[in-house]
Amino acid sequence: MKGYTRRDFGKLALAAGTAATLMADKPDSTFNGVHIGIITYSFRDLHPDAAQLLRDIVQCGLDSIEIMGDVAEKFAGAPSGKDGKEAAAEELKAWRLSVSMDRYRELRKMYNDAGVTIYAFKLPPAMAMSDAEYEYIWNIGETLGATHLTMELPDEKEDALLHRVAEYAAKRKLRIAFHTHGQGGSSGFDKALAASPYTALNLDVGHYYGVNGESPVPVIEKYHDRIASLHLKDRQAPANGKAGANVPWGQGGTPLTGILQLMKQQRYPFPGSIEYEYDTPAGSDILTEIRKCVAYCKAALA
Repeated sequence: MKGYTRRDFGKLALAAGTAATLMADKPDSTFNGVHIGIITYSFRDLHPDAAQLLRDIVQCGLDSIEIMGDVAEKFAGAPSGKDGKEAAAEELKAWRLSVSMDRYRELRKMYNDAGVTIYAFKLPPAMAMSDAEYEYIWNIGETLGATHLTMELPDEKEDALLHRVAEYAAKRKLRIAFHTHGQGGSSGFDKALAASPYTALNLDVGHYYGVNGESPVPVIEKYHDRIASLHLKDRQAPANGKAGANVPWGQGGTPLTGILQLMKQQRYPFPGSIEYEYDTPAGSDILTEIRKCVAYCKAALA
């Protein structure tokens, strides 16, 4: 399996940036059968609205996303929440239970018309939410065309939340996929996946390695049929009791190339979502760094 030096990575990134500028209107980020997308969290420091975010995604050469609730709800007209925490929460709840899905249909159409699909939606259901709020969350996911919703993996003290979301996902026949920060392990994953046929994993391979110091490849192989999507990032190994830092791709120990090759060889259908989380290097910018991540994926899958 070929490795890539930092110099090679730089050349690939330059080529990717040029290609993104000259690309056709509709991007294509499926490389040798492996679908690469991105979570909108990657653009968090750009403070984009949905339209600007779409332009950035297309400029980076990506054709699919996991969209987070703040972007989608802002587009749909959510209140700004300037009246104090408690009042703002009540105002937002009232808005959520009254808003039409029409604005979310417009959001999906705007993205689809540009060649970008929405494969996941993240607005985490909480135990304190009403059944009507759960319905609202799943309605958005369904309207946007998402194949799954995402949320953080409930910890061992949150069994009631796990079973509630698992039951609601089964009722709606739209999966809930649990994002991982290194927690879980086989016992935790087995527990979450046993809760319902409509529970799945949104496995973060960088967090898994950065927290546990272990390759996530065996985890992917074991649970591949219950993985809805991966989060892709690079981290250093844990040291002195602390998790490893997020670093530019290729500078950490997360076996990203091996993971991408595994997805290619086994023809896994789930997407890999780029999650840009390392500090932007001096002299660079967020979009340039995201293009480097896209280029890394393309090169690893060649």
